[in-house]
Amino acid sequence: MRRLIILLLALGLAACGFQLRGSYTLPWDTLYLGMGENTPMYAQLKRSIEASTKTRIVTDAKEAQASLMIVSDQQAKSILSLNAKGRVREFQLTRTFVYRIQDAKGKELLPASPIVLMREMTFDDEQIFAKEAEEGMIYLEMQNDLVQQLLRRLAASSRATKG
Repeated sequence: MRRLIILLLALGLAACGFQLRGSYTLPWDTLYLGMGENTPMYAQLKRSIEASTKTRIVTDAKEAQASLMIVSDQQAKSILSLNAKGRVREFQLTRTFVYRIQDAKGKELLPASPIVLMREMTFDDEQIFAKEAEEGMIYLEMQNDLVQQLLRRLAASSRATKG
């Protein structure tokens, strides 16, 4: 009975198009990342693409089949709520990342597309250093989420252009 249940669950997952997170198919053999090579975002994106796809990252746009161009990448911090004394109680952290894909000839393959991530963070005046460290960790987690969303979108856009 247990094997039958496991088999039915496996068939159900296969039928719904379930795919393990981290394995993607991009239509390009080579990709250029149009951002600073010394940035943490570049390193993480390069590592994620090369580890989970067959695509290779190149450092010269002329050698690449496609280029991921960063239109903008902004972080913002805004006050979400105040306490009874008028001091900040919560912040909203926002990261807006806009990118586009073009081929080696400069033809746009994917128009400018935004990814907007928002997180809420409580604040306490008595724990400023701890809250600054927490903010840094939240932004790092947002970057991880951004890279995963970007890879999923690139993989989905490549399927849409094929079919």
